[in-house]
Amino acid sequence: MAFLIFCFAALLLLIGLLGYPRWTRWRRERLQQQPFPPGWRKHLRKRVPLFARLPADLQLQLKKHIQVFVAEKTFIGCDGLQVTEEMRVVVAANACLLLLNRTRGLPADYFAGVRQILLYPAAFVVQRKHTDAAGVQHAEQRSLAGESWSEGQVILSWQDVLQGAADAHDGRNVVIHEFAHQLDQENGQAIGAPLPLPGDADHHPARWKAVFTAAFQRLQGEAFMHEQVLLDHYGAQDPAEFFSVATEAFFEQGAALRSYDAALYRELQGYFKVDPSSW
Repeated sequence: MAFLIFCFAALLLLIGLLGYPRWTRWRRERLQQQPFPPGWRKHLRKRVPLFARLPADLQLQLKKHIQVFVAEKTFIGCDGLQVTEEMRVVVAANACLLLLNRTRGLPADYFAGVRQILLYPAAFVVQRKHTDAAGVQHAEQRSLAGESWSEGQVILSWQDVLQGAADAHDGRNVVIHEFAHQLDQENGQAIGAPLPLPGDADHHPARWKAVFTAAFQRLQGEAFMHEQVLLDHYGAQDPAEFFSVATEAFFEQGAALRSYDAALYRELQGYFKVDPSSW
């Protein structure tokens, strides 16, 4: 009897696992068929000027992605912050820029590794430990605008979200930065080499590595010489930060990035499937 119950439970579990992707796809399609709320349009016009630069087809895509993202992700206010509709829409709009055109013919996973977005009113303080060259461990406090965790959370400062989105040409956008880390972390570890789309003929790992290594070393040289050309020197820390910084510039300063490093721009264009230099 116990064996029959076990088999029946296993069968139900198998049916559930096989049916879940289909149910998820159906639910998302239903969400995307709903009219985009007028209030959400106001939030986009007021807080996300980059939206107005997008071609009409990408605007439509982005609105559909926002509807799914807002419905599926849990937003949590920290330090007394009350999460509003505006906060959800603004974060979703900036995050879903990274999904445009990358879902054609493929089911979008909407950053499957992200369950929660934690919002602080302003920059938040974290405790960090580091070991110096002598092997001595030190504790330090750091004030951050955002952080991406592999455990399913993205932490953001709402003040920095607004500031990053307000100027669509400065290459500074904390939401794009942290969600680029999430794409990079799909490998299990952020190393500046995100997984390509299945069957992506545009992606060549050896070429990606060569181009990104050269661009990363160039930025390290600029940082060492205190030369501010285009990319934020924060990206000179390691390949993971470089990928996120380059992604910020790609979406907000497409034409400038293409002039700065055409090979780097082509790799990002091939990965993200959009051409921001034409927006």
